[in-house]
Order: sequence, then C-alpha cells, then structure tokens
Amino acid sequence: MSQITLRGINPEIEKEIRKLSKKTGKSLNQVIQEIIYKHFGNDSKRGVAPADSLRKLAGGWSQKEASDFFEAIQPCEQIDEEMWK
Repeated sequence: MSQITLRGINPEIEKEIRKLSKKTGKSLNQVIQEIIYKHFGNDSKRGVAPADSLRKLAGGWSQKEASDFFEAIQPCEQIDEEMWK
C-alpha cells in the first residue's frame, strides 16, 4: 500500500488522535486509518486488515486491558509448593 504524509494538522486534533492511540493501545497509523475508514466506509476494497472481522466477532483488548488482565491473574500463576509434596 502507498504512503500518505499529513502536514498541517490542527494541534488539538493531533493531540486527540495521540490520546486515542494511547488509550486504545493502537498505533497512530491504525487510529488514523480507522477514522478514514469510518468516513469512507469499511470494507476489504478499502484496505481493511483481514483480522478486523475476527476482532469484531471475538472482541479485542487494548494494551491496557491486556496488561490489567495479566496483572489480575498473576496470583493464579504461582505454584503452591506445599500442595505438590
């Protein structure tokens, strides 16, 4: 796929895009693509990743959600040595 360079974006819009990227754990490129696809339509002819349909069906986690989950199950990962004697 070809590249596009964006210049002269309003600083407030850039700030919001960066916040959305951080909040969702997605790259700036992914966030901007999603904004564009929402405006023009979201189908395979427009370059949607093949896994997007699976993500909609199965759901997806942001980086923070995944981190929170792994932190929450950490106690379950510990082996009780006394139990195995």
